[in-house]
Amino acid sequence: MSVDAATSHLRSADPVLARLIERLAADVASLDERRSRRPRDHYAGLVRTIVGQQLSTRVAQAIWLRLLEYFDGELPTPQAILAADPEELRAAAGLSRAKVVYLRSLAEHVTSGSLELERLETLDDETVMAELVAVKGLGEWSAQMFLMFQLGRGDVLAPGDLGIRKGVQIVYGLGELPKPTAVTALAERWRPYRTTACLFLWAAIDAPPQ
Repeated sequence: MSVDAATSHLRSADPVLARLIERLAADVASLDERRSRRPRDHYAGLVRTIVGQQLSTRVAQAIWLRLLEYFDGELPTPQAILAADPEELRAAAGLSRAKVVYLRSLAEHVTSGSLELERLETLDDETVMAELVAVKGLGEWSAQMFLMFQLGRGDVLAPGDLGIRKGVQIVYGLGELPKPTAVTALAERWRPYRTTACLFLWAAIDAPPQ
């Protein structure tokens, strides 16, 4: 995905977003460059997604490191996850019982072949979403983040994401947080570069007010 092509389209398609792009183009270009350099280990990406759900970045990183430590400093294979005692794994890594169940569900899907990670690169966005949400604990939001940041897809929208909704509220001067349906309708004009639009909306939350 070309950031220049994306921002050019977004500028012409949405005057409000155009003003945000003018302010934050350098910040978002840097973020997108880092995003494009992320390792494409899809299994590791999904494990990290499960570990970090509903946690701050700091807490998620601490639990991730404890998980690796439990497995002698290595990313646990699906077989290792399934062989580990669930209660012992939970206590050692600081995971909730639900997240241990989710990790085991991911491991089961991978080892059974019902989730072929290498094949995800070749599938369209909707099919990737369907394959991922079949894993317990991976909902629509997790699948959308995977498409954006793991597969690098360029036209993904996460209308239910609180940050996206907050960004829309700030940028468009709304009196209240927009509903996901309103975000979806607004985003039609951003196609086929909705991922880039999301990056700008996230950046808007931390940007100094004008």
